Amino acid sequence: MHFYIVDDDEAIRSILAEIIEDEDLGETVGEAENGAQVDLSFLNLKKIDIVLIDLIMPVRDGIETIRQIGPSFPGKFIMISQVETKELIAEAYSLGIEYYIMKPINRFEVLSVIKKVSERIQLERSIANIHKSLSNVMNVGPRLQLNEKRSVLREDKLTASGRFLLSELGVIGENGCEDLLEILNFLYKSEGNEGYQANPPLLKDIFIFLAQTKYGSAVPHSKISREVKASQQRVRRIVYQSLNHLAALGVTDFANPAFQDYASKFFDFKVVRKRMMEIKSGSSPSTTGTRINTKRFIQVLYYEVKRLAFENR
Repeated sequence: MHFYIVDDDEAIRSILAEIIEDEDLGETVGEAENGAQVDLSFLNLKKIDIVLIDLIMPVRDGIETIRQIGPSFPGKFIMISQVETKELIAEAYSLGIEYYIMKPINRFEVLSVIKKVSERIQLERSIANIHKSLSNVMNVGPRLQLNEKRSVLREDKLTASGRFLLSELGVIGENGCEDLLEILNFLYKSEGNEGYQANPPLLKDIFIFLAQTKYGSAVPHSKISREVKASQQRVRRIVYQSLNHLAALGVTDFANPAFQDYASKFFDFKVVRKRMMEIKSGSSPSTTGTRINTKRFIQVLYYEVKRLAFENR
């Protein structure tokens, strides 16, 4: 990983660079003492993966810097500050930071956060590659023949990891969990098929395949359609319930591990923040007015579950 550190305190920059070097987390490619010195072209040229940036700095602070360069910077931001104002922290998250670390610097917290963000970067790169290995699933639709020879992971291990993660998201036992677990196992079996094209997957074809597997190909098309629609609705409700759970955790405590680990990973943080504001105000949200990316949720869930399953083999 390539790092860039922005802080007006030279001692803080030195401490962070030392942690990165001592723990073999990567390489500190550059530093700046205020946001105005941050050059987007340099960040992209040097392929910076993670920017560690202070909130309060002279000339241009951290939030304004992220607002300026964030849309064109493909890497991740970790904000470091002694400011504890929830409004500022929420604004920082809404602009796309991954974590917010409080000063004074705690070596173990910095190490833990950087490792988590590095894992997230690897996750996103894996998701970018998933289309190369899964898109053919969507092209052949319900006629897909699953690769039954893949036995690197036992199905029960993948399912157990799936149940654990769904419990972390606060939705285990809800209607839709079994649908998601079936999708996860389907994706894993399908991942070994050859000849995939690099096109985005279409979830509807997965739902169709699973419905036909459940009822058999001889059932009327109308019954398959009803099952597909019902399954899609159950999954969407699960995704929405996960959003509610994480937003509620964030309202209570921004530093909650589950909130920090999953909120911006599974959802656009602007959506999470909107739901948090609704919870704070006591207003009743409308599920139709909340934009939820079900495809992203399932992709992230799949790779997180697979990672957990492999780690615990």
